[in-house]
Amino acid sequence: MENRIESLREYIGGALRGKPDEWRKIAHVHLYGVAQACTLLALRRGENAELATMAGMLHDFYTFRSGQPQDDHAAKGAVLAREVLDELNLTSPAETELVCAAIHNHSDKGGRFDAFTEILIDADVMQHCLYDITMPVADREKDRFQKLCEEFGLQNQ
Repeated sequence: MENRIESLREYIGGALRGKPDEWRKIAHVHLYGVAQACTLLALRRGENAELATMAGMLHDFYTFRSGQPQDDHAAKGAVLAREVLDELNLTSPAETELVCAAIHNHSDKGGRFDAFTEILIDADVMQHCLYDITMPVADREKDRFQKLCEEFGLQNQ
């Protein structure tokens, strides 16, 4: 049986190989940090951890592959994620829809979505806030981060 997560890691790693070292480092830290947070949240909340991990790995892949942060990166990222998942034949059509819908909506930190999408949004917030705990939490992420701290019994400084 194919390890879908490892197949996706190899693909992403290969696609980022030609990027400048610092950009590639930031991409790996963020994509895999969000993927691990997705795994943790999915396991805690009873959702599909494997698909959540894959969504985390792909959620900002468009930005890092293109090298161009853009306001519409979530929508473009969902299109690219569908192309990658189809090319690698890693997911069923229903799984692809679930992953791509989450990626499409992950930038809307104030919205409310299905449980799977909420995992990706919350994981993105976790990675942003926990990467450097000495930095202030962005205004648009404060409410979600506070709820995550409560969910995990953490003191929000």
